Amino acid sequence: MPVWDLCSPLCQSVQVGKVVQIQSLWIGILKNLFMTGTLVYICFALVSDKLYQRKEPVISSLHTKVKGVAEVKEEVVENGKKKVVQRVFDTADYTFPLQGNSFFVMTNFLQTEGQEQGLCPQYPTRWTLCASDRGCKKGWMDPQSQGIQTGRCVVFKENQKTCEVSAWCPTEAMEEAPRPALLNSAENFTVLIKNNIHFPGHNYTTRNILPDINITCTFHKTQNPLCPIFRLGDIFRETGDNFSEVATQGGIMGIEIYWDCNLDSWSHHCRPKYSFRRLDDKTTNESLYPGYNFRYAKYYKEYGIEKRTLIKVFGIRFDILVFGTGGKFDFIQLIVYIGSTLSYFGLATVFIDLLINTYSSACCRSHVYPRCRCCESCAVNEYYYRKKCEPIVEPKPTLKYVSFVDESHIRMVDEQLLGRSLQDVKGEKVPRPLMDFTDLSRLPLSLEDPPPIPGQPEQIQLLSEEVVPRSGSTPGWCRCGNCLPSQLPEGFQCLEELCCRRKPGACITTSEPFRKLILARRVLHFLLLYQEPLLVLDADSNSQLRHCAYRCYATWRFGSPDLANFAILPSCCRWRIRKEFPKSRGQYSGFKSPY
Repeated sequence: MPVWDLCSPLCQSVQVGKVVQIQSLWIGILKNLFMTGTLVYICFALVSDKLYQRKEPVISSLHTKVKGVAEVKEEVVENGKKKVVQRVFDTADYTFPLQGNSFFVMTNFLQTEGQEQGLCPQYPTRWTLCASDRGCKKGWMDPQSQGIQTGRCVVFKENQKTCEVSAWCPTEAMEEAPRPALLNSAENFTVLIKNNIHFPGHNYTTRNILPDINITCTFHKTQNPLCPIFRLGDIFRETGDNFSEVATQGGIMGIEIYWDCNLDSWSHHCRPKYSFRRLDDKTTNESLYPGYNFRYAKYYKEYGIEKRTLIKVFGIRFDILVFGTGGKFDFIQLIVYIGSTLSYFGLATVFIDLLINTYSSACCRSHVYPRCRCCESCAVNEYYYRKKCEPIVEPKPTLKYVSFVDESHIRMVDEQLLGRSLQDVKGEKVPRPLMDFTDLSRLPLSLEDPPPIPGQPEQIQLLSEEVVPRSGSTPGWCRCGNCLPSQLPEGFQCLEELCCRRKPGACITTSEPFRKLILARRVLHFLLLYQEPLLVLDADSNSQLRHCAYRCYATWRFGSPDLANFAILPSCCRWRIRKEFPKSRGQYSGFKSPY
């Protein structure tokens, strides 16, 4: 088969969805309000978030310079006497080089001077105190010890004994940081932050130091928000912290620089925005090592002996965090955004469907509408729901529909009969579809009723509720007295054991509509020719007329073709049609499922 023959149906056809148009004022207003709100939101998001731009993350480099001088007064012991020594600290004394976008400022310290390699007692703690040499172990050490134990227990001071170690002597004293901090005046230090940024995709470079900047300025959140020079005390004030308290044991502070750059020529704007954040846990308990500190040593030689001064430094580490984006108008990005938001307009239909489905539910009919008068107008949603939704039952071999003339509904039976008569199975009640009378207008005029006789009222034969006397051959499940036993094999007879009535009364085959719609040969001829104008009806046309009568009855009593395809005709109607249009030879086949 040529490839074109395979592709032709795909190229020459298209499938589209069926749409139900509901002409209702309040639903129209509700939908238009929803779509208007959606359009406003889409336009607002497009403009406010600049979703028409192509965004690119910032690439940056940093350089800092800390300025300030501090006077430090510390107590030292000289010749057994304490005295106060004043020292001046400048930038080289209190700043330390760090890796990455960080800088460190020392605010407090402890120092142990004149250390040299030798043997000495450890500083007394509950782990280093001893009473004899048996309390010390030669060669023992751990990460918390100050050296390697020699196995001897020696006097540290007066009556205190500790284990002797081989280490830098004298060992460091385990003392708390001085309060207040020795460099408490560091809050007046300033730091200059140089930040260069680049957006390679947009070929744009700038920095945070503007050409017209005042070099003597100091950052202020409202009065001078673009100044790149920051006073350390002001940084802590912005986060609600006290610099003097943090300076005692140290901490970590974050300086955030946010770049939100609009690189469009008609509304260009690219300025940094500074904010500050405390990064360490300021609520940490004393036992969990709060603050920020480290140790370093200054080495020197005295009379040929190497010595050092050990300094435990407390201070504040400042981490500078740079982030942001640069955006510029991009036509493709605009088209992508518009395309992605078109689906939002479909939410209006989903919302209306949700309202219709909710207010047409059985719960609303039974509980809401009887108690809420304001909701009575919503009952019209049931009509919309029926027009919008077409229930479809799975066409299973066990599916059957039956219709009794004395019931206003249809019964659906979806189960195995297992030898029971179909007349005795209750089934599920199904609303009877509305009858469509448009096809009756196509019948020929000769089939219409004759004009009424003057002086006589028009009458039509009605079905009576009187109990019809039963004959001896009438089956036990028959209620009209006209049913006959089935001729099918014994295992299939229960399928045809069905009467036209649920309760005893007159048979539907005695009614005038049955004679005129089902048994009228001219009507059946017309319907066959209406469906197939070139159909040739030969002498043995009873088979075609009989099946046409079956279809007419199913359409008359069940309305919907979906129900008529699975309809079981009552025994009385089936045998009355067979009597009018008998089969020349052979046995009648009975009901056959279309699937």
